Amino acid sequence: MESYSGDVAAIAYKLKDTTNWWRDINGSRLWQDRVFHILAALYGLVAAVALVQLIRIQMRVPEYGWTTQKVFHFLNFLVNGVRALVFVFRRSVQNLHPEIVQHILLDMPSLAFFTTYALLILFWAEIYYQARAVSTDGLRSSFFTINAVVYTIQIAMWLMLWWKYIPVLVILSKMFFAGVSLFAALGFLLYGGRLFLMLQRFPVESKGRRKKLQEVGYVTTICFTCFLVRCIMMCFNAFDKGADLDVLNHPILNLIYYLFVEILPSSLVLFILRKLPPKRGITQYHPIR
Repeated sequence: MESYSGDVAAIAYKLKDTTNWWRDINGSRLWQDRVFHILAALYGLVAAVALVQLIRIQMRVPEYGWTTQKVFHFLNFLVNGVRALVFVFRRSVQNLHPEIVQHILLDMPSLAFFTTYALLILFWAEIYYQARAVSTDGLRSSFFTINAVVYTIQIAMWLMLWWKYIPVLVILSKMFFAGVSLFAALGFLLYGGRLFLMLQRFPVESKGRRKKLQEVGYVTTICFTCFLVRCIMMCFNAFDKGADLDVLNHPILNLIYYLFVEILPSSLVLFILRKLPPKRGITQYHPIR
């Protein structure tokens, strides 16, 4: 009995020690700067990879102009590059006034991240419906409409917060983005799943069938998971101060969040979709190739 009590006390002490370690790092200005600079370096690396891949694609097929694949890589470069700059100057960003400017600088890249991967959903939807001989005329207009609605609602909330800071509106803004993230996750599940099942029905001897299946399956899983995790985290962020991502004294939480919902997914997707398009003999190519 005494041995059992001693074990419980030891475990409780270790848990307390772990909690103190977390608090010490969160409260340390040095560790805050280190974590934010690590995030800046990681985002900068992903941005550089996306830019290099964009240049390689442009040199390979300059005659095609701004294809979906090029736009996808450009948006990845833009999102990750802006994130890198924000984290380099993270402490200065926190001191900007009015406070709404901080929200814009921290949240606008998240909206651009949504647009980047919504573009991939759009292209998969086009591939799926074209293969089934269904008209795709309304897909691109739907893509632009959805993005316009999302940006308009978010900008409207920012303007209202600029005019008068209302705490409830901040919560609504975070919940709105949680809903947008859930919408993106379901989009990947729907069209990634449909495309995967369609490719499975191709003849076994179809050239590249296995590789395309793997690409679609991996990217669907990665993107669905990252947007779902973002949705859940934004819900906690909206109602729990301990899960607030827009403050300096939560560096470890920031590291975990941005690593798993943006940096790691972007890196994996760019790696999976790294293959260059063929030089000639094709009028359209896909980002999954």
